[in-house]
Amino acid sequence: MSDVETRVDGPIGRIRLNRPKALHALNLPMCQAILAALDAWRTDPAVEVVLIDHAEGRGFCAGGDIRMLADSGAKDGVDARAFFHAEYRMNHALFTYAKPTVAVMDGITMGGGVGLALPCDFRVATENTKFAMPETGIGLFPDVGGGWYLSRLPGRMGQFLALTGHRLDGAECIALGLATHYLPAGLLVEAKTRIGAGPQRVAGSLDTLAIAPPAAAILARRADIDRLFASDRLEDIYAALAADPGEWAATTLATLRTKSPQTMKVSLKLLLDGRSMATFEDEMRQEYAVGARVVQRHDFLEGVRAVIVDKDNAPRWHPDTPEGVTDHVIDQIFAPLADAEAWTPA
Repeated sequence: MSDVETRVDGPIGRIRLNRPKALHALNLPMCQAILAALDAWRTDPAVEVVLIDHAEGRGFCAGGDIRMLADSGAKDGVDARAFFHAEYRMNHALFTYAKPTVAVMDGITMGGGVGLALPCDFRVATENTKFAMPETGIGLFPDVGGGWYLSRLPGRMGQFLALTGHRLDGAECIALGLATHYLPAGLLVEAKTRIGAGPQRVAGSLDTLAIAPPAAAILARRADIDRLFASDRLEDIYAALAADPGEWAATTLATLRTKSPQTMKVSLKLLLDGRSMATFEDEMRQEYAVGARVVQRHDFLEGVRAVIVDKDNAPRWHPDTPEGVTDHVIDQIFAPLADAEAWTPA
């Protein structure tokens, strides 16, 4: 059984993630298969819409093959770079795709799953959706276009999500514009049937079946987030949280202290730069250069050890404070790659 199934079903090009034991986390062959299908369907008149969903299990897609990335990063990084190169080409291909694309974000949608879903024209959330970019907890950063998407969220919401890895539910995804439609999971089969019957009327089909989502809890914290995460300097955010007498600020600061200071600073710069990126291609090029370096640095290897391998959830970050991460280190991480090594679109 393939880890991803790509087939033409009437007028629909179907991409179904099929790696349930890993919550459909992406590996290199999966990215390559998706890219090949998108390329084949691009000029196939029989395919009018592309639909991305998952087979059994509670996740749409939990991310990428983190253990492989760490194993590669501990050596020469070649396999990690090959994965990022293909994954980002897949992200870019979806972002620029001329035909309508639909992602069904039913269940866990994190990391690489976010990279699959957010470029799509229609993004369906359900009561099962759990959306997050939790990478700073393993010494990584919100890639797969995170610098583009998160920097365009209202206020300082993107910075909050990037640093804390906070999980959003389906209603919150709708409120922030990360999802376009909220459907009960029980109506997804009907939605797919209607899309197949009327591929020119995807929006109408989803509009008809969508229901009003519950209240979005995150909006109650919007003012706090905008005020406390106002700065692009991590030290300032720590200081603002520490000075606030509220319980939420104290809990949030405690959360940040479990994350990698280095990749929190990387994330803040990524979003600062991403807000003014001229094209998504430029964003992917920068994220590839950053990712190629971060996977070989101490914090990523240590984060994967603590969270995924040993599961002691006690990473020893180096440096272990925001002040210890110098501007010089961040500049090194963000330096452009030589042309021969740089990322290019498909």
